[in-house]
Amino acid sequence: MKVAIIAHTPDIEKVIASAAKLCYSQVGVEELSQAMEMEQANAFLEKLMTFGHYSPLEHASFTFAVEGVSRVLTHQLVRHRIASYSQQSQRYVKLDQFEYIMPPAIEANEAAKALFVKAMQSDQETYNQLTALLEATLMENYMHMGMGEKKARAAAEKKAIEDARFVFPNACETKIVLTMNLRSLHNFFEHRCCERAQWEIRALAIEMLRQVKAVAPTLFEKSGPSCVKGACKEGKMTCGKAVETRVFFSGL
Repeated sequence: MKVAIIAHTPDIEKVIASAAKLCYSQVGVEELSQAMEMEQANAFLEKLMTFGHYSPLEHASFTFAVEGVSRVLTHQLVRHRIASYSQQSQRYVKLDQFEYIMPPAIEANEAAKALFVKAMQSDQETYNQLTALLEATLMENYMHMGMGEKKARAAAEKKAIEDARFVFPNACETKIVLTMNLRSLHNFFEHRCCERAQWEIRALAIEMLRQVKAVAPTLFEKSGPSCVKGACKEGKMTCGKAVETRVFFSGL
């Protein structure tokens, strides 16, 4: 898995502090921004986060590039609706040799690993065969319709991989760019950094949190699963590791 912040709102903590302070001030944003030193901004943001006044966090965002993850992960990721996503298309990108993500539990079991690898190889072979069969038929049809050979070949390949991709598994590796505002990120971290989250998206969430903390430490100081800043919200499903979890995320 590779995760990188490729863009974020400049002067992110000052932007949010200015927006929040405007709610309680008679002067305009320009005056607020000019008058506010970084130290003052951080002090104000610390109070803001304890108040639970989160709407100003929507004025800033982070954009991440993520690769080496499965479609299992991205199916979960896109459920976080207040965000923007751009994902590698299996409809337009022909996967002559697709990469796949193997769960640790399967990798640790030799028999399970062998079975898993065999299934992945079979999926690739079937995809290649389907693509070739469909492409040949489609190209012939397009040329009968009067399309030139070069154009017919390109159109046939595109249409063939559009249908052949149906055999690819959830394990198939994918790449995605996502943008979230800070309020959405806090919500994302609360749900996906939790011990009960699926292992792969939890690993992604923890790495994203580690990186945003380096950029805006005051805004993400208490970010993470619900037990980091209060009681666990999982009820009877709690992992029972609140103390250890707080220690881990405080040192992230």
